[in-house]
Amino acid sequence: MIQYKTIDGLLLRDMAVAGSALLEKNRELVDALNVFPVPDGDTGTNMSLTMQSAVREVSAKELLRADEAAAALSKGALRGARGNSGVITSQLLRGFSKYIAGQERITAEQFAHALKAGADMAYKAVMKPKEGTILTVARVIAEDALKQVEKDPEDYDKLFDVILTSGEAILKRTPEMLPPLKQAGVVDSGGKGLMFIYAGYAAVLRGESLEELLAQPEDDGAFHDDHDSITEFKYAYHTAYTIQNTAEDDSESDIDFLRRRLNRIGDWVNVEGDLSRVTVHVHTNNPGSAIEYGLELGELVDVEVENMVAARRAKEQPAEPEEDPSAPRKPFGMVAVSLGDGFSQIFRDLTVDVIVEGGQTMNPSTDDILKAIKSVHADTVFVFPNNGNVVLAAQQAAQMAGDQQVLVIPTKNVAMGIAAAVAFQPDSTGEINARRMEEAAERVKTATVTYAVRDSEYNGVTIHQGDIIGLHNGKIEYSGTDIATVVREMMQAVVTDEDELITVYYGADVQETDAEVLAAQIAEDYPNCDTECHRGGQPLYYYLISVE
Repeated sequence: MIQYKTIDGLLLRDMAVAGSALLEKNRELVDALNVFPVPDGDTGTNMSLTMQSAVREVSAKELLRADEAAAALSKGALRGARGNSGVITSQLLRGFSKYIAGQERITAEQFAHALKAGADMAYKAVMKPKEGTILTVARVIAEDALKQVEKDPEDYDKLFDVILTSGEAILKRTPEMLPPLKQAGVVDSGGKGLMFIYAGYAAVLRGESLEELLAQPEDDGAFHDDHDSITEFKYAYHTAYTIQNTAEDDSESDIDFLRRRLNRIGDWVNVEGDLSRVTVHVHTNNPGSAIEYGLELGELVDVEVENMVAARRAKEQPAEPEEDPSAPRKPFGMVAVSLGDGFSQIFRDLTVDVIVEGGQTMNPSTDDILKAIKSVHADTVFVFPNNGNVVLAAQQAAQMAGDQQVLVIPTKNVAMGIAAAVAFQPDSTGEINARRMEEAAERVKTATVTYAVRDSEYNGVTIHQGDIIGLHNGKIEYSGTDIATVVREMMQAVVTDEDELITVYYGADVQETDAEVLAAQIAEDYPNCDTECHRGGQPLYYYLISVE
């Protein structure tokens, strides 16, 4: 039973802390609701990191006023926003904050109107909002909340009953609004994440115990992966995941066998748990193999792949000499988001000024992109997000860049980003360059190849866990058991008589010789096209192939 009649700054902070903690506790569950059965679902991670940034900001000072606490939450979320779900979360908090400006304490009626203001702002932030997403969940909750406060403008208890019941009801309906959700058998992941945040709010207002939710785990001698203690990396990729829903015929010996296989391809191996849940960690140069071994036991969640060598290099890289603020800026600069050492080097060769580490599985925050923009001493900065889930964060960073002109080219993958960078002409204006870059990027067709983390059916394609799957322009269209076979079958739909260039970018888990063999086969299949082969170095995805 909620006894509060109004919410001040301290109470709002506690609500946000609880919402963030509950979301983080359930982050893996939200990540696992990814529509595609690919190993890079990250909605829960992005929303959680966004909320954590908001909580750090609001906790930095003891803010007594509700409007000051809301403004701090908004500021922290805007800077820490990652991925589309994180940006939308930040906009929900931003709209909420703007509505209650000037309010020392918030009534239930004001809270409901602030929810609606947040939903409205989130819709405006998305160029083509889709129903059946977190936007729908936020909007319907706000609309039902407004109906409730019309009947009783002071009752927080009834208001949060409506918020939670309305949210769960509309969340269950999201598969009816988005066919991909229905095909995958999941509800919208962003909406689910939002419900964890609101459940945390309600728990604080109801005085429910949050000790277990917020307790810090004790150091019980468990395995700790301390990258800083490693003086020289024998293996480059930190790879970790959790196995659940193991097969009925699996046994403890299968877990031991997994451990032995991982020891043959890496070090820092740690495999713990029983058949109900197994946590896995390894440092390896073959993250794809490590993940495939786990898939043989069961379903994978919370998959992590990090290039430790690249991270150490970025950390130890000498600071760039500070620009003289009085020195004239150059006319143009470029910032690109890139995940994979090969892709990053290609962008550097194309005179991109700053590389922001990130992409699939690791979306950079708005602040990461903003800092990169600010570090480029140029009047106009072009930004290549190179991932559909990074575009909103890049656009948000552009709005925060002050006197610099920032033009975001909405590239959805690195191949589009490379094409955009190639199209740059220093003698043209920023606007003309932006149009040229967008047109060049849009001409690029892509084929990507990865593996399935669960059984699924998507776009008429039946997919089994562990299958090799091919995505044509971001949509799953092919599935099989052999990488080269899936690639060559998919290329038949991608390549047309008008195309002239095929570029094969191979990932971290592909040997150069295998990539060259495949590229040679593609060149033989399409003799009218020039075929090139380059190292991309991307994790999780065996190949990214561009066709122009």
